[in-house]
Amino acid sequence: MDVTIFAPSPSLTVTIEEHGAGPDIHVHAGGQGVWQARMLRRLGAEVTLCCTLTGETGQVAQHLLEGEGFRVVPIARAGRGAAYVHDRREGERTAVAESEGEPLGRHELDELYGVTLREGIASGLAILSGPDGESTLPADTYRRLAADLRTNDVRVVVDLAGDRMLAALEGGIDLLKVSDEELHADGLLDDVDAGDDAVIEAMDELRRRGAKDVIVTRSSSPFLVLDGRTVLEVTPPELQTADTRGAGDSLTAGVSASLAAGAPLREAVAMGAAAGALNVTRHGLGTGDTETIERLRQAVRIRTVRGAPQEHDDSQGRVSPEGLAALAETAADAGRDEEGQA
Repeated sequence: MDVTIFAPSPSLTVTIEEHGAGPDIHVHAGGQGVWQARMLRRLGAEVTLCCTLTGETGQVAQHLLEGEGFRVVPIARAGRGAAYVHDRREGERTAVAESEGEPLGRHELDELYGVTLREGIASGLAILSGPDGESTLPADTYRRLAADLRTNDVRVVVDLAGDRMLAALEGGIDLLKVSDEELHADGLLDDVDAGDDAVIEAMDELRRRGAKDVIVTRSSSPFLVLDGRTVLEVTPPELQTADTRGAGDSLTAGVSASLAAGAPLREAVAMGAAAGALNVTRHGLGTGDTETIERLRQAVRIRTVRGAPQEHDDSQGRVSPEGLAALAETAADAGRDEEGQA
């Protein structure tokens, strides 16, 4: 179960918590691709991170990433890297300092593109994630990379919005994960409180633009999945929320882990729903243990809202014996990895 992640510029994160008699300071690597990688590792996947690591913060981030068991393929450069310091001693995140880092130069981008293409072809499944900074790299990079990966028989999963999402769609992708709020901001959905019909219409449009399958998450409602021409409604188990950040990335990771293990999309979204649900109960982004995710997966409800009814449509996300065996075998080695937090 190998997955390559295009993570253009991971961040160095410093979070201050209140603990006992004084502040408790946590230092980790973070960013969308890292949070996805962290959950993938918890689910037993071998993860390759293709990224640019900049300056002193990049050197520290690389050490932390390799310590979590990721295979890091870095493009090292001098300069100011992405980083933040957040104070959470009062219960809410307060930004003390944040840096998006510097945009990638032409030569650095060419090198990053090349190693991502190479590693993606080797793994067979690639996730294209976004950088922290809006100006880090041109959006058209995602169009070219999606097209070149798929030309080489790589399954491409995209968790993006805005110009990057639209560019990736133009290149063609296998699975897009996006939120209703992001679709609204991009003008593809008139209202974030729109009903199923409006969201399904937007999903059909995304399919026409280049996505084979689509997941649309909704903060207060079950999320919808366009699986070919069939639309599924997926209801994760309801749990108490500690921190919602990273839940969508855990969902993407759970789906990708199952797809890499050979599961069909219907089973994969059940695993993703369970991983995302567990993540909101935790302060560590992209964290959770495999056994709990597996138990939560049994509580995921899936029903068909458009298309031919599926056999055993009362399924609660049960994975086929082959898919579950593949997940269990790879998870056994990684199930007790040290837990990373952002």
